[in-house]
Amino acid sequence: VREVNDIKKGEQLKIGRLLKVPQNTYNPNRTKKKDVIVKKKTTPKKVKIAKYTIKRGDTLSSIARKHYISLDKLKSLNGLKNSTKLRLGRVIKIPRTKANAPRLRLAKAKKLKLKRAKEKARAKARNKIRIAKAKASRTKSSNRNKKKRKKYTLGDIFFSHLNKSSTKKSNSIISLAKKKLGRRYVWGATGGKNTFDCSGLTTYVYKKNGIKLPRRAIAQSKVGKRVSRNNLKKGDLIFFDTSRRLKGYVNHVGIYIGNNKFIHASSAKKKVVITSLNKPFYSQRFRGGRRM
Repeated sequence: VREVNDIKKGEQLKIGRLLKVPQNTYNPNRTKKKDVIVKKKTTPKKVKIAKYTIKRGDTLSSIARKHYISLDKLKSLNGLKNSTKLRLGRVIKIPRTKANAPRLRLAKAKKLKLKRAKEKARAKARNKIRIAKAKASRTKSSNRNKKKRKKYTLGDIFFSHLNKSSTKKSNSIISLAKKKLGRRYVWGATGGKNTFDCSGLTTYVYKKNGIKLPRRAIAQSKVGKRVSRNNLKKGDLIFFDTSRRLKGYVNHVGIYIGNNKFIHASSAKKKVVITSLNKPFYSQRFRGGRRM
């Protein structure tokens, strides 16, 4: 009645007011809208799946019993029929339940352990093969070295005393040069007051050993026999271009003492020092060696 006449709840009715009365609207069995209970749709829980590989002697029944599940559930999950033949190595799905979860975990752990063991065995086998190959190559090289006998020339036989004397002289040159280690660098000095510049040191040391050298480094680089870096021997002179912009000419000299080291009067260090030939500064500025 309120709805048809637009009357609010609790509103007072005036005497003489006309009301519309709807017909056939009363139904005592009808539930109110707010009393209608709406049931929520429940989504089925996702079944956790494990995988199982068919082994020899397996049947659907034995697999179902082993994993505590019904045969019908196993068939429906994998789309299998009674007539379906199980092939060895085929992978089927197993629903994970509270009953079979520990068994599935154990099976997974065993599978992982087996996989790791196989990988370890393969790595061990590869390592053995590598060691065997290395041993074989070493044996071959040693046999090759044994077969290669040292060949002597007539020069080695008749001039061996000269080689010995040159070695002796080289040692004498290096020994004298080492005695000057720490002596002060003075430009133009050749030993006066025990002071030297680079070519002054080489001139002094070689003169004391019976070899006369030109005074300047650039002139010294033009006498004797030219020697490459790989063929340097103790007592050889080695030459450098130490100019900032690498002008391409020799302006520094030292005496090679072996093991990629040389002794020289260094203007940078202000004294006679031993330096490695592997240092980038000197390695990049190396201009060759000379043997007297």
